[in-house]
Order: sequence, then structure tokens, then C-alpha cells
Amino acid sequence: MTSGLLGPGDEVTWEATHFGVRQRLTSRITEFDPPHRFVDEMVRGAFRRFRHEHQFRAAEDGGTEMVDIFDYSSPLGPLGSVADHLFLRRYMTRLLRERNAYLKREAESAAPRS
Repeated sequence: MTSGLLGPGDEVTWEATHFGVRQRLTSRITEFDPPHRFVDEMVRGAFRRFRHEHQFRAAEDGGTEMVDIFDYSSPLGPLGSVADHLFLRRYMTRLLRERNAYLKREAESAAPRS
């Protein structure tokens, strides 16, 4: 179990069920520029390639805007490309939006630090 802050070179393993299949993905923090951005890349998992950049920018309202740049290649060659076109891209976009909405709710409900 990981707790606390992550930094360059740290790895995190995620486990989730997608499309009825239990999957495990391990990502490594490959770029780290706090408080502006960090990048995690898959080192083990179902995708052929998976890179996720998280950018944090000052918002006009004084808050913080998080921008995700998500780049991946589906597994299974041409079959994966078809799946990506038919449903996977929409599914992954929805998954990121739902995760980000959850993170926003959690961050905004947390007690302010003194």
C-alpha cells in the first residue's frame, strides 16, 4: 500500500475491473515538475503504451485547473485499433472525466490547511 506523496521514479499499481475483466496496471512517475506537472507511464499492464501527463495551471477564479493529456496505444494490434475506434476511446475519456470530477469533489471538500 502506498501512502503520502509520490515523486520521480515511484511506481503505483492500480487494480480495477473494466469490461468485466480484472486488470492491473503499474505506472512509474517519469517526469516531475511540482507544482506544474507530472507524467506517469505504464511499465506493466494491458496497453501497448500508456502515458498520462497531469498539468496544473492557475485558474482565473484563483483556483487550480488540472489538464490531462492522455496518450496510449491499444493492445492486440489491428483488433485493438478497431476496439479503440468503436468504444475504447470514448470509454477512457469518460473514465478520466469521472475520476477528475471525483478528485475535484474530494479536493474541494477537504478542510483547508493552516
